[in-house]
Amino acid sequence: MLDELRQVESELDTRWPETKIEPSLARISALAHLLGDPQRTYPVVQIAGTNGKSSTTRMIDALFTRLGLRTGRYTSPHLQLVTERIGLDGAPIDPVRYVEVYRDVEPLLAMVDGKSEVPLTKFEVLTAMAYSAFADAPVDVAVVETGLGGSWDATSIVEPRVAVVGPVGIDHVEYLGPDLLSIAREKAGIIKPGSIAVLAEQDPGVARVLLERCAEMDATVARQGMEFGVHHRDVAVGGQMIAIQGLGGVYDEIFLPLHGAHQADNAARALAAVEAFFGAGADRRLDIDAVREAFATVVVPGRMERMRTAPSVFIDAAHNPHGAAALAAALDAEFEFRTLVGVVGVMADKDVAGILTALEPVFSDLVVTTNSSPRAMDPDLLAGLAVDVFGDERVTVAPRLDDAVETAVGIAEETDDPNEPVSGGGVVITGSVVTAGEARTLFGKEPA
Repeated sequence: MLDELRQVESELDTRWPETKIEPSLARISALAHLLGDPQRTYPVVQIAGTNGKSSTTRMIDALFTRLGLRTGRYTSPHLQLVTERIGLDGAPIDPVRYVEVYRDVEPLLAMVDGKSEVPLTKFEVLTAMAYSAFADAPVDVAVVETGLGGSWDATSIVEPRVAVVGPVGIDHVEYLGPDLLSIAREKAGIIKPGSIAVLAEQDPGVARVLLERCAEMDATVARQGMEFGVHHRDVAVGGQMIAIQGLGGVYDEIFLPLHGAHQADNAARALAAVEAFFGAGADRRLDIDAVREAFATVVVPGRMERMRTAPSVFIDAAHNPHGAAALAAALDAEFEFRTLVGVVGVMADKDVAGILTALEPVFSDLVVTTNSSPRAMDPDLLAGLAVDVFGDERVTVAPRLDDAVETAVGIAEETDDPNEPVSGGGVVITGSVVTAGEARTLFGKEPA
């Protein structure tokens, strides 16, 4: 079956990749119509934002599952295997079913391609596959992460009951606009007439853009820091203990097996989104035991995910300055490593200097490498940028990822005291979703 899956991927890879976009909902709308508009057969929670979308999506999925609903989950990009993108009941779609869904959709693709100046993109086909699979399941609710932006993202042919907008930062300026407010307007596009908008705390200008969209769409608003938020949080072994002020009251004694204040914020938005979906309010809240169980068992691969101990090795998919800053803050606040070595492989079209600058305060040493993507930055070029930020003595080049990890572990284990445990050292592999995914495979982890 993996051979058939690879064949399908080969066919999809003949289409425009997700990094090449012609903004329009016309193609995906036409394909969905030919499929019978499956996206209209179930309620949807849609998630947009610059960072934290996948984590929030997986948390919402876990909450719905523990509350007894059958879920469909759509996320992007994947870390290891494309089936991760389409989830049913909290797990990646079976490869056999993935191939079946594609073969069901395939005969219709030429019909849409023939009527469009630009053929359907790979992401548009994947989105149609997800919506079709959810309808066939059938699911009680779909939890859908936008791919890029919001207003013209292929996922946005839905009319979400709940629209979640996470923190908005600068990224993908070639498509979303040159400044923060332009980007905010694009992401605000997921807020549709009658939606409940769950909004993260934002830059004041961004907040104004989002609230203007809510007023235009007659959407109900729940704002983090006002109607809901993190009540308090404490660092715990393997994650954190948090209490969330939800729309229906305080939910306390929640163990979240994820690191960083940003993940606690994601959890608060996830909880508020599920409360809003069910109509929870001051006199009605979700079952606290189900909430605790959902958060305690949530799995978010590639987000400060531990691969091994002694020395500790983590992977994190931070791929822009905003994500790198969140990673650095979590490392600084929650860990005390004697030596912390970064392994970084990035895409050449990203703000590489911004990523490196955000990470510099927490990494004692840096090993620069690359990944298998054709967009990956050459490690020697990356090293030149890294030296400008870290200095020559702190930067090592290892073109192969496995060699880079081995080199970083060796640096982390170095000590002048032979009696000092190696557990005092740590390694973090980051800079790209592809780098994180390939590292996950390197450590023998199964797609999740």
